[in-house]
Amino acid sequence: VQLQASGGGLVQAGGSLRLSCRASGYTSSSYTIGWFRQVSGKEREFVAATTWDGGYTYSVDSVKGRFTMSRDNARNTVYLQMNSVKPEDMAVYHCAARRRPPPYQIDVPAAYDYWGQGTLVTVSS
Repeated sequence: VQLQASGGGLVQAGGSLRLSCRASGYTSSSYTIGWFRQVSGKEREFVAATTWDGGYTYSVDSVKGRFTMSRDNARNTVYLQMNSVKPEDMAVYHCAARRRPPPYQIDVPAAYDYWGQGTLVTVSS
């Protein structure tokens, strides 16, 4: 499975941005796709996850009500819609996939099998 994240850029605080994670290669509706973010010098932080079939979604409290994951199965793409963006959301965002079903260690980077390159989100205040 290859993952390609895109959509990062500069956004004003309070604005919106949509990140995309396109998967290629073998995928399964049972796979879980997660978004993580990382600030230089800090550990990678879990943001949100969903299964390809949409039967499971989960996000951390800091983004609930602001970030939403969605899927376009025909395009093999998962999106992270970021609304009401805050300065603390600024980071490199990575998408990842794993074969293991949720919810066990859904927020643990090491529990994911495949990673895409990151896309940088910069927030201006």
